[in-house]
Amino acid sequence: MLCNGSDTPRYQLFDGTVRMHRNGQDIHHFARVSSFSEYAVVPESGAVPIRKDMPLDKACLIGCSVMTGVGAVTNTAKMPPGSSVVVIGCGGVGLNCIQGAVLAGAERIFAVDLKDNKLEYARQFGATDLINASQGDAAARIVELSKGGVDYAFEAIGNSKTIEMAYESTRLGGVTVIVGMAPENDVIQINALSLPRTEKVIMGSWYGSARPWLDFPKLIDLYMSGKLKIDPMVSRSYPLEQINEAYAALDHGEVARSILLMR
Repeated sequence: MLCNGSDTPRYQLFDGTVRMHRNGQDIHHFARVSSFSEYAVVPESGAVPIRKDMPLDKACLIGCSVMTGVGAVTNTAKMPPGSSVVVIGCGGVGLNCIQGAVLAGAERIFAVDLKDNKLEYARQFGATDLINASQGDAAARIVELSKGGVDYAFEAIGNSKTIEMAYESTRLGGVTVIVGMAPENDVIQINALSLPRTEKVIMGSWYGSARPWLDFPKLIDLYMSGKLKIDPMVSRSYPLEQINEAYAALDHGEVARSILLMR
């Protein structure tokens, strides 16, 4: 869901204030909410009730990577059954793009990553074809195997080169969906004439085009009914005191997702 409130500086709450101070100085809010705290101030629209039998150590993933990935497929792209798909980047968001494609009835799902352990995660979440991008031209391989490119390509890394790879992997008239968050000064290079010639569509997906008050309960119901995988996504759990180790594991590509336990 898009709104003009996104123009508010990201280190403030939506009312333009901050709620924490130290020695007379403001302590700013990451992404307008803050993280790693026991309490947070959120707008009314950001407080979404969930069913009481949903485990909180699984619910915490619904609000980020699950919503972003599944929503990119079902909300942003509105992908029809029988489609062919590539997902580039098999971290938490990419794995949920794969889940979204499975839920939407995709016929074939390519997964692309540099790490074999991430590709194994992708297989567990429903990918039919695994491609290690360190072993040659991944886009050319996808075009070859899919006989012309896929119907939908989802980029879940946030890198100009992989965005271009997603575009190159898309068939004539197909859809490239940019899910990953690239640096603000990053640019992509796409042949301008290829856009009218191929009629490809490039879409951005912000947080899975989420409507949290509708989507969160649906995703939770899917999990509770066994149709949405969350448990295998949690590679490790850490106490807050080991946050640096948790980030190091994420940076090294050792985990799909980790949970920090606030105790």
